[in-house]
Amino acid sequence: MKCVIFDMDGTLTQTNLLIFESFNHIAEEYLKKRLTPPEIISLFGPPEEEAIQKIIGTGNLAIAMEKYYRFYQERHNELASLYPGIREILEILRMKKVAIALFTGKGRRTTDITMQKLGIEQFFDLTVTGDDVDHFKPSGDGIRKILRKCSLQPDEAVMVGDAVADIKAAHECGVPVAAVVWDSYGKESVMKETTDFLFHSVDELRSWLEQRIDHNERSAINDEQ
Repeated sequence: MKCVIFDMDGTLTQTNLLIFESFNHIAEEYLKKRLTPPEIISLFGPPEEEAIQKIIGTGNLAIAMEKYYRFYQERHNELASLYPGIREILEILRMKKVAIALFTGKGRRTTDITMQKLGIEQFFDLTVTGDDVDHFKPSGDGIRKILRKCSLQPDEAVMVGDAVADIKAAHECGVPVAAVVWDSYGKESVMKETTDFLFHSVDELRSWLEQRIDHNERSAINDEQ
């Protein structure tokens, strides 16, 4: 294992409430109503701009997006956080010189806001957002981009995510997938999928990663001998 590829929302960051409220900030102004979580989740896949376009059309899209981004940034500290224990995982991977990549369906602007607000941007060797790919999740386009740029074979990486789209993207690329369900909005659907590993808590994931890193180090020592 030379690289861990993380999803962001629901995996590293507790941002689902912020996302729901940001979408509803726009829906309330332009549609005069609130959307339910399932209605908002049905828009996930492409970056926020395409999702907002589905809600309000193209007429006021540029203005609506600036309002979306402003709300997302101003309410971030109130409505979003890192899951407890995630920073420690990132620190362990960095200390052990395991590459860390991010593959998220979010757009670049909200990804940067979240990484800066939560102080985690320094951990990542490569970040691929929904704005950086030709095909959105569940396509594995972003994973392939990471593998190419990091000169990795599929079995040298692992995808860690909380959604069916993460699992399908990993399968498409032949990359092992670790599904996490500590805050998955689609937990039941995720648990029906075929995954290589399944974790119910951040502590479980941390213990597994530490074991894998220890195995890597022992194998390296044996190869040298």
